[in-house]
Amino acid sequence: MAVVTVSVPSELKRTMESFAEINWSAVARQAFARKVSDLEFLREMRRDSKLTEADAIRLGRKVNAALAKKYGG
Repeated sequence: MAVVTVSVPSELKRTMESFAEINWSAVARQAFARKVSDLEFLREMRRDSKLTEADAIRLGRKVNAALAKKYGG
């Protein structure tokens, strides 16, 4: 298994240490795996998409406006 070093703010490290029963390496591995899976999914969606960048921006703005209206933003 490869080794990856992760830096976290001191305050977060102190809080993590208060949960000694947690395997933080396992938590990090799960988070990395989930993020890689999400990115691979997005890569596949983009590869098969016929949308242009302008189309995607326009659609994103519509979604943002609809969410702002729905949630009072």
